[in-house]
Amino acid sequence: MTARSRSKFIDAAIADYAIEHSSGPDEIQLELQRVTAERTGIKAGMQVGDDQAVLLEILARATGARRAVEVGTFTGYSSLALARGMGPEGRLLCLDVSEEWTAIARDTWEKAGVADRIELRLGPALDTLRDLPPVLFDLAFVDADKNNYDAYYDELLPRIRPGGLLLVDNTLWSGAVLDENDKSDETVVIKALNDRIAADPRVRVVLLPIGDGLTVAQRVTED
Repeated sequence: MTARSRSKFIDAAIADYAIEHSSGPDEIQLELQRVTAERTGIKAGMQVGDDQAVLLEILARATGARRAVEVGTFTGYSSLALARGMGPEGRLLCLDVSEEWTAIARDTWEKAGVADRIELRLGPALDTLRDLPPVLFDLAFVDADKNNYDAYYDELLPRIRPGGLLLVDNTLWSGAVLDENDKSDETVVIKALNDRIAADPRVRVVLLPIGDGLTVAQRVTED
């Protein structure tokens, strides 16, 4: 399997073929991958794969998203993809707690010419979300602390416009969602959220086996 794909759930040869027939990273993205690996070490595995980044960019562009929020920015690979997809008129709010990691993101946004589209707020994301004015987002992407996934869903879904998308990363959790003996807090939270979203009449949802699992939920009702 190539380093550009983080899929754990499909045949390696098929994963390689799929990534070879997908849009690849440009020089800015490759540099961000290199810097992230050098400065974060094993934590670099938190960065989304190239295929997922392309999907985020496509979804942002295809939905015409102009207002979006990202919970969990790390070094900025996913936010770069979203900002590019949203275009010059888009505004992306990024929420994270690490000044060190998001400093890498800020540098990358500047190099890519998208810094004017992105607002970064440092601090607990739940507090920031709860303090937001009553505005609706076209798109939200959650890739943060798993123990708060349920709370993020509670805060975000009412803030997504009808027709808008709520994207949740790591929802297959390295396959642990199938392990009935795994009672770890994060696994329990993710499994419960997956069940909850699948049964939520406010959304239409597909869980994609891309990366570590990506849930794409579209809000279809106003309440």
